[in-house]
Amino acid sequence: MAIGLLNSMSKIITLNEFILLNQQDFPFATGELTSILNDIALASKIISRDVRKAGLADHILGAQGNINVQGEAQQKLDVVADETFINAFSASGVICGIASEENDDYVAFDSEAAKHGKYVVLFDPLDGSSNIDVNVSIGTIFSIYRRVSEVGGPATLEDMLQPGTAQVAAGYVLYGSSTMLVYTTGKGVHGFTLDPSIGEYCLSHPSMQMPENGRLYAMNEGNINECDPGLVNYIQYCQSRENQTGMPYSGRYIGSLVADFHRNLIKGGIYIYPAVEASPEGRLRLLYECNPLAFLAEQAGGLATTGTTRIMEIVPTTLHQRVPYFVGSKHMVEKAMSFLK
Repeated sequence: MAIGLLNSMSKIITLNEFILLNQQDFPFATGELTSILNDIALASKIISRDVRKAGLADHILGAQGNINVQGEAQQKLDVVADETFINAFSASGVICGIASEENDDYVAFDSEAAKHGKYVVLFDPLDGSSNIDVNVSIGTIFSIYRRVSEVGGPATLEDMLQPGTAQVAAGYVLYGSSTMLVYTTGKGVHGFTLDPSIGEYCLSHPSMQMPENGRLYAMNEGNINECDPGLVNYIQYCQSRENQTGMPYSGRYIGSLVADFHRNLIKGGIYIYPAVEASPEGRLRLLYECNPLAFLAEQAGGLATTGTTRIMEIVPTTLHQRVPYFVGSKHMVEKAMSFLK
């Protein structure tokens, strides 16, 4: 559908309507991708409902008492969100397998319908979950690939270990002052806001573009002394009057990747999570966080790199591979990279 039509239409366009109207962009699709996006939307509505109950329901707030594969303490809502998405995907019949940040290994669904599914989904069910107890925005990140293994058999590890350039769709859901779903299928980035009165995601941000420059940087500066000297110099540049704006940039670090990314997508800025002495390979997960947001950033006119390498060109070797991450406005990422050479 031509986005220009939106200007002449007074009716609300729901996510489902928008997906169906744009399905012709994918000649190989027979409705499966539409079904997956609708499954993600449904699961996210359930999680949004649960998030809004935080503080009222015992099964939502607080730590679960387990340590996940990342070495992080699982929050109760981490587990609820993970189970919600896995249940939705396993029942879809078009997804042959999934990999989640919360689980050690990938899951190959064993139903006959799933074995004939053409897609796999990789996801972080609840990014920024340590913020749940203090009522700060959190989110879900997802990435969709076409399987590379033979249709009719179970999903394989090779289906999961694909470079970001192979993504057919990616997006996130932000559970904040409103719930938003933002996604791309390689034809631009579009945002939908959940209208709780009708229970539908409605198109609110068509054809999103990230400003080429910004005045915001997001980084946990508590580790600055463990960073590459070039990055230290870049942060000093951001804080000085010698940068391109003639005024110090504003530091805005929420500690929730989805929230930090969404702000920069709207206003322009750069998000940095570098390698440090304690995490020499970086901290963020390539498959569950970096690749999907890199796809969105590039589709919106931004960049995503390790500081030296384009994120989406990295061929993953393990499910929980970590990388340094620089993502955001094109000129700001380029400037940061110039300090790292």
